[in-house]
Amino acid sequence: MRAVDLIAAKRSGAEHSDGEIRWLVESYVAGAIPDYQVAAWLMAVCFAGLTRQETFVLTDAMVRSGEVVDLSDVGGIVADKHSTGGVGDKVSLVLGPLVASCGVPFAKMSGRGLGHTGGTIDKLESIPGFRTELTADEFRRQVAEVGVAIVGQAPGLVPADKLLYALRDVTATVEQESLIASSVMSKKIAAGATAIVLDVKVGGGAFLHDMEKARRVARTMIDLGRDAGRDVRAILSDMDEPLGFAVGNALEVREALEVLSGGGPTDLREVVLVLAGHLLVMARKDDTLERARARAAAHLDDGSAREAARRWLAAQGADPAAVDGTGLPQAPAVLRVRATQGGHVQEVAALAIAEACLALGAGRESKGAAIEHSVGVVLKVKGGAEVDRGDVMAVIHARTPQEAEAVEALVASAFHVGTGRVEPRRLILDEIPEGV
Repeated sequence: MRAVDLIAAKRSGAEHSDGEIRWLVESYVAGAIPDYQVAAWLMAVCFAGLTRQETFVLTDAMVRSGEVVDLSDVGGIVADKHSTGGVGDKVSLVLGPLVASCGVPFAKMSGRGLGHTGGTIDKLESIPGFRTELTADEFRRQVAEVGVAIVGQAPGLVPADKLLYALRDVTATVEQESLIASSVMSKKIAAGATAIVLDVKVGGGAFLHDMEKARRVARTMIDLGRDAGRDVRAILSDMDEPLGFAVGNALEVREALEVLSGGGPTDLREVVLVLAGHLLVMARKDDTLERARARAAAHLDDGSAREAARRWLAAQGADPAAVDGTGLPQAPAVLRVRATQGGHVQEVAALAIAEACLALGAGRESKGAAIEHSVGVVLKVKGGAEVDRGDVMAVIHARTPQEAEAVEALVASAFHVGTGRVEPRRLILDEIPEGV
């Protein structure tokens, strides 16, 4: 078998056999095929696509390229969640302890961010003492005993994806739908959970801007999970505006803790409850989404979720004060961005806020780059709000006054103020499968 033959076949639109795909993945991981040939194959896939069977075999081969976490000894259904990434997306920090407080173990391996703002692990690393690296045994034991563990991706998990994604990132082949789905689901399948909910973000601040493409990616991921014996559902949620008010690692942790205490932004709470509802139904804790959401809401409001968060954070070494929102890093410079005219906020562009946070140091432009946990932007108003000239629309948290001033115009440009009233935006755009 030769890589050049597979490249030519896919370029011509031919379907690979299972054995050809497995050989390609195994040979690449072993170093027997050079980057330039795999890059050519990836580009051919972008033009010709992959069938459902090809996508499944690619995903399975990626899973088999490394370790697979076995959570069967935890007992029952174990939950996990994946987001395709957005601005202010701190959902996992709330969802994990919430579903654990409802009796469903939650086991998640997450990554660091590359781009606008930090990933889930970056946010957690802003908590003093929090350990993001656990051994496989520690991970399993904590899920069984505490009910929730969120850790960095194990080094031996899906090495094929690490190699392929690094190559996709520099060859303009990231956006192909089957490659997106196989990358996400290979990691979810290898991490061991049996019930997985996907939050596919759509809009200006998301990786996916088009609803139909987002639906196709979601359905492909669902198919991959089900073909691998997992129960998978997905929601499509709006990402034209940031989720919640806080954007930036420690700032988002603080806001997540507010939601765990029964408060916090209503949009963040809504996304959390929708995802929690699906997981509780999948875990057979409730027979309808309405009952499941009501149960989850009660656990946010009565302190149960907060106590689960306290046990989780302590188990991973966090300073106990962190659950009360104290002890988190704070940026020394603060700058208030004020409205230059009165009217109604038409929208707050998520991408502009994200770019400002990246410039402040809350995100990273290259893998391995240092990140500043304390900086970011806190919105004071969102789409639909009425403002007068001089009202504070956002607060910039920065390392220096000069760095805050450098992004002031960018933050201000995110707020589109006009005279017309704005209809409330639809936050949950779709739920797949329909009718559940």
